[in-house]
Amino acid sequence: IMVLPRDGLKNDKSESISYDKVFYVGENDFYIPRDEHGNYKSYESAGDGYDDMLKVMRGLIPTHEVFNGRAGSLTGDNAMKAKVGETVLIVHSQANRDTRPHQIGGHGDYVWEQGKFANPPPRISKLGSSEADRQVLRSYTFPAARHLRYVNHNLIEA
Repeated sequence: IMVLPRDGLKNDKSESISYDKVFYVGENDFYIPRDEHGNYKSYESAGDGYDDMLKVMRGLIPTHEVFNGRAGSLTGDNAMKAKVGETVLIVHSQANRDTRPHQIGGHGDYVWEQGKFANPPPRISKLGSSEADRQVLRSYTFPAARHLRYVNHNLIEA
């Protein structure tokens, strides 16, 4: 959950920033146990698989990494869409690992890393970064019709 400042977002000159819509991007890790043949296990209930899941989690190597809970959640008909001239806020969250969200072909007009709204946001940032259990907020105004790719630019995970 990200709670925005009561008096709104401010730029580096303490001027109010307005926006047309907000997109939420949750970066999720899944730790699914495998059997002796490498196949994913299934259980009657989450509680039945709890011990096996804890063993996988302790290895800190997720079996699946997705945005918003499932593969394809932000592509095709589910893509984040904005009109030319619209300003969007993208709230990016990752609970377990450091992340480097990046717009390929775009940037953040303003970027607030780690929810630090008291600090002036940097202007025109290609990359926002966030430590585990923190969030990044970026503002972006679409200057022209185009397709942008939104990725985790953490090259270790690419």
